[in-house]
Order: sequence, then C-alpha cells, then structure tokens
Amino acid sequence: EVQLVDSGGGLVQPGGSQRLSCAASGFTFSNYAMTWVRQAPGKGLEWVSAINSGGGSTIYADSVQGRFTISRDNAKNTLYLQIDSLKAEDTAVYYCARWGDGGGMDHWGKGTLVTVSS
Repeated sequence: EVQLVDSGGGLVQPGGSQRLSCAASGFTFSNYAMTWVRQAPGKGLEWVSAINSGGGSTIYADSVQGRFTISRDNAKNTLYLQIDSLKAEDTAVYYCARWGDGGGMDHWGKGTLVTVSS
C-alpha cells in the first residue's frame, strides 16, 4: 500500500524557516517524481514545487521561487521542502504527492499545517 506521511508543520514567525518532510513507503520511491501542493484557509489547491525521480531537476511556482527548496533522499525514501523567508500568505496545509505513471498526482499525504504568524 502506498503511504505518504507529511510532517514538520507548525507555528512560525514571519521571516522564519521550516523544513517539511514526507516519508514514503509501499512503492519504489526513487522511480517517481514527487510534488508539494498547498491549500491556504478558504482557498483552493496551489501547486508549489516538483522534483524528478533522481532529484536533479526541480521546478517551483512563481510565488515561492527563491524562498522554497525541494529535495529528496532516495536512500531514506523521504521528500523535503525547505521553506524560508516565510510570509503570512504561506499559511496553508502542505501536502506531498506522488506524480503517477498516468501523468497526474495519484497518491497524497494527509498534509501538515504551516501557520505563519507573529
């Protein structure tokens, strides 16, 4: 069974940093691209970032470019999102998701809440 477990959220002050993790199991992690998606309170889903299976290629939404860094450790079956220079508008539930063979996000974690507030 494919499982993705997001963690690392919490209350962070504006300008602060946080590292989110996503522990994967039930599939060959190193074979799949992975993504992060977020949902702010009362808003729809927003794609944040993606990384290819080997970790050598990454892309970001314009809203987080230069502040967020996606990475992965295939030996540990773990995906990361380093989020820096946090703003109030980054407050959201952050989800990791697997990019499936069919071209869409086919498995999701349950999400981890990041709240940016002083």
